[in-house]
Amino acid sequence: MLLDTKMMFIASPREIAGMLRVSALFTGNAELAALSEQAEKLTLSQQKWSAVVPAALKPYTQAGSVNHKRLTVYANNGAVAAKIKLLLPSLIVGLQKQGLEVTSIRVEVQVKSSPAKPAKKLRTLSPIAAASLEKLAAELQGSPLGDAVARLSSRR
Repeated sequence: MLLDTKMMFIASPREIAGMLRVSALFTGNAELAALSEQAEKLTLSQQKWSAVVPAALKPYTQAGSVNHKRLTVYANNGAVAAKIKLLLPSLIVGLQKQGLEVTSIRVEVQVKSSPAKPAKKLRTLSPIAAASLEKLAAELQGSPLGDAVARLSSRR
């Protein structure tokens, strides 16, 4: 005997009215309707791309638009782009089986900007370490090494 669990979510009339106003906004305005349609097409091509691309490459690629039966795919780096180019025939067949009408794939490298590096924390010496270095600098006084150790010991 199989038990079946069903969950129902009921929206309040106020929530339904809010959803209808948002959808009316997108369908009522010609520019927003075109934008919404383009977003739906991009979402669909990304879903179909995610279904056929190997799992190892999925986090490093993103599907773009389909123009003249050519899908544009964005790769994070050149190595990923090269691997995709090697797999093009099988990827095209897979996309066609998914129902996406494409005859070619254009691969572009789109490097993502890396986050800013945090500022280096200035390291300081403990009083004991500084005293030991000052002593060593005094012993090596007049030599390039002694001068370098003296500069190092001044970091407190």
